[in-house]
Amino acid sequence: MSGEVLLVDDDEDIRESLTQTLELKGFDVTALARADRALERIGPGFRGVVVSDIRMPRMDGVAFLEAALARDPDLPVILITGHGDVPLAVEALGKGAYDFIEKPFAAERLTSAIARALEKRALCLELRDLRETKATDDPLEALILGQGAAMTDIRRKIRTIAASALDVLVVGETGTGKEHVARAIHLTSDRADRPFVTINLAALPPDQIEAELFGHVAGALPGTPRGRTGRLEHGRGGTIFLDEISSAPLAVQAKLLRVIEDRAIQPIGASDLVPLEARFVASSRVPLEDRVAEGSFRDDLLYRINTVTLRLPLLRERAEDVPRLFLTFLDMAARRSERKAPDVDPDTLMQIVARDWPGNMRELRNAAELFLLGLDDAPAPDAAPLTLAERVERFEREAIAASLAANGGSLKATYESLGLGRKTLYEKMQKHGLNREDFEADG
Repeated sequence: MSGEVLLVDDDEDIRESLTQTLELKGFDVTALARADRALERIGPGFRGVVVSDIRMPRMDGVAFLEAALARDPDLPVILITGHGDVPLAVEALGKGAYDFIEKPFAAERLTSAIARALEKRALCLELRDLRETKATDDPLEALILGQGAAMTDIRRKIRTIAASALDVLVVGETGTGKEHVARAIHLTSDRADRPFVTINLAALPPDQIEAELFGHVAGALPGTPRGRTGRLEHGRGGTIFLDEISSAPLAVQAKLLRVIEDRAIQPIGASDLVPLEARFVASSRVPLEDRVAEGSFRDDLLYRINTVTLRLPLLRERAEDVPRLFLTFLDMAARRSERKAPDVDPDTLMQIVARDWPGNMRELRNAAELFLLGLDDAPAPDAAPLTLAERVERFEREAIAASLAANGGSLKATYESLGLGRKTLYEKMQKHGLNREDFEADG
C-alpha cells in the first residue's frame, strides 16, 4: 500500500498511535492537531485522503468536513467517531463524508477504508486531467493509447523501428491493437505519405488467396479476360500489414517468403517481377514458434519476419490504463454520434477497472459506445470491485499456487523461486488455504 494520508486529531497519543500503524502499512502520513491547519494543506491538487476525529476543539470534524469539501467536493474524508457520535457521523455521510469508523476499531478496518479512498481519489484526479488534456496531433500518441509502463515502452520501440526499414512481427491476442501498431509504424516512418495496405490472411478464401495476393494477367485463370492487380502490389513503396499470417496455407507461406526476401512479386501468368520496395509488418494471435513446432508454419518465414517482435499486453495486465482508455473511447463515440458524453463517476470507473476484459481494447471500446447509448449503464463485474488490499491478497495466493503447481508441490523449490523463507511460505499457505498435496505431481 502507498499514498498520502492527512491525519487530524487533537489527542497526541492517538495521533502517534495511528501514525505508526499507518506508516507500517506503507502510507505517507502527515499528522496535525488542529483542523484549521489541515485546511491549509487541502486543495484540488491534493492527491491523498483525510482522516479526522469528530470531537475536536475550535473546529470539530463536521465543520472541518464542510470546509474541506468546499475546497474540493471530491476529496475523500474519513471520520473517526466515538459510540455517542454515530448519529452525527451518519449525518456527515449525507454531507459528503467518504466513510466513518466507530471506536474502538481494528487497524485493518481503517487501512482498508483508506486504500479504497486513495483509489477513488486517484481516479477523480485522472478524470480531471482527462478533461483538461487536449487532443494530440502525434499519430503515435493517438493510435497507441495508454500511459502505463507497458505502452510507453511500446511507443518508444515503435519510434525506433519506424526510423529503420526493418520488418516487424506483432504478437497479441484479439483486440490488443495489432493493426494500430502497424499503422503507427507506418505513420511515423518516412513512408507515411505512401500506401498502407492491410491484408487479413484469415479472411481470404483458400481457393482464391494466391490470386488475391499476387494478382494475375489476362487469361491466366479460367474466366479472366482481364488482368487484376494483387493486394500486395497496392502497397508498393509503403507498408504492407499481413494480419494473422499464421492462417496462410503452407504453399502461400513459401511464396510470401520469396516476396519478403526479393521485395517483388510475380503475378500469376506473368514472366516479369513487379518490385514492391515495401516494409512488411505481420501479426499473429498466437506465438508462431508453437505453429512451427506443430508443422503448420514455416520456420524460415518466421525467422524472416521476426527481425523485430513486439508483444502486446492484455488489457487486464495494464489496469492502470483502463480508466483513461474508457473515457477516451467514450469521448470518441460521443463526437462520432454528435452527442454529449455523459459524466462517469469514480465508483463506476472502479467497477470498470475490476473487469477482466477478455476482448481487450475492442471490448472496452464497445462498452464505451454502449454506455454512451445508455444500453450498458452499469458496466460492472458480477461481484463488487475488489479493494487494493484484496487484489494484493488474490495476487499473492495465485502466485504461490502457480509456483507450487510448477514445482510439483515441492516446498523447497517453491520458496526458493519466490524468494521466501520456509516459515514465511508455510504461513502464507496456511493463510490462503493452500495444501501442497493438491499440487504434487502424479507419480
